Amino acid sequence: MSDSQDEDSKTEEPTEKKISDAIEKGNVPASKEASVLVSFLAMLLIGNFFTVAGGHRIGQVLARFIDDARGIQLGNAADAILLARYIGMELGLFLVPIVILLMAGGLAAAWFQNAPRVVGERIKPDLSRLSISKGWKRMFGPEGLIEFLKALFKFATIGGVAFLVLQSDQQVLVNAMFTDPGNLPETILRLAMRLLSGVAIATIVLVAADLVWARKNWRRKLRMSHRDIKDEHKQMEGDPLVKARMRSLARDRARNRMMAGIPKATLVIANPTHFAVALRYDRDEDAAPMVVAKGQDLIALKIRQIAEENQIPVIENKELARALFPAVEVDRMIPPQFYRAVAEVIYYVYSRSNDMVG
Repeated sequence: MSDSQDEDSKTEEPTEKKISDAIEKGNVPASKEASVLVSFLAMLLIGNFFTVAGGHRIGQVLARFIDDARGIQLGNAADAILLARYIGMELGLFLVPIVILLMAGGLAAAWFQNAPRVVGERIKPDLSRLSISKGWKRMFGPEGLIEFLKALFKFATIGGVAFLVLQSDQQVLVNAMFTDPGNLPETILRLAMRLLSGVAIATIVLVAADLVWARKNWRRKLRMSHRDIKDEHKQMEGDPLVKARMRSLARDRARNRMMAGIPKATLVIANPTHFAVALRYDRDEDAAPMVVAKGQDLIALKIRQIAEENQIPVIENKELARALFPAVEVDRMIPPQFYRAVAEVIYYVYSRSNDMVG
């Protein structure tokens, strides 16, 4: 079956399991344009709060070198290292806040769209990503066309905003040619901030549309065929043979635990070969007799065998054993309607034990 036919068969919306599995693997809807918008906003903050003060400080440092170049000591390597360290520190004080703000903006753009999670599978090498045919399809398929249209919109937007800003400030640019050169950086900064503001406003429209498209496209890629839904349902329900095997193993484990508790029993009430119920009763600990094991046929015989090996009394009472077996569960106290009958059996066991001791 070709890829196009396979895609055409996926007409059903993704199930909750398919969506959760995709998210666990790091496949989440995301808009690249959101990061671009946040970058523009961060640059606006940088221009308004960091550029002027930082640029002024850097200007003072450079002016000091120019005005007093002879005063700079460069007699040996140590002097050069100190000078480079001083310049690096000044540049760091200017650049580090800018870098931190840009990084914080990028992380905020990602966190705003999806909750952060660590997914090792996303960074695991995958040779299929180097496929030429898939790369060609991405470039010239529907996704490539969408990316081209977005790039064209951004180019047209930036070009249009730049034209409008420069046209409105044409006289300011002409006057800048005849003013003090010291005022030129401030003029350029003001024009750049206006340009960035216009581009950021236009980008908001692009980001809003791209967020909607990214989520719709993400769900479209997760669509399932009828067969996919059946396979998922079968997987969730489980193979009948596997489920039967698991139930068998669970019964075996429960039976083994039950058999291990028989040596702690006080007595076993049995219907000679068909039923056996092992009870534990301690006057100081138990409010009522507790069922530690029960069984029918072969399991009943096994309970009797273990009880006899551990010198636990086996009392044959057909009616009581037959009534107790369906009415009680293992590790549960006997129902109140059996208190009197079981109490008589326990009293009999204790009396016989006392007679044997005497």
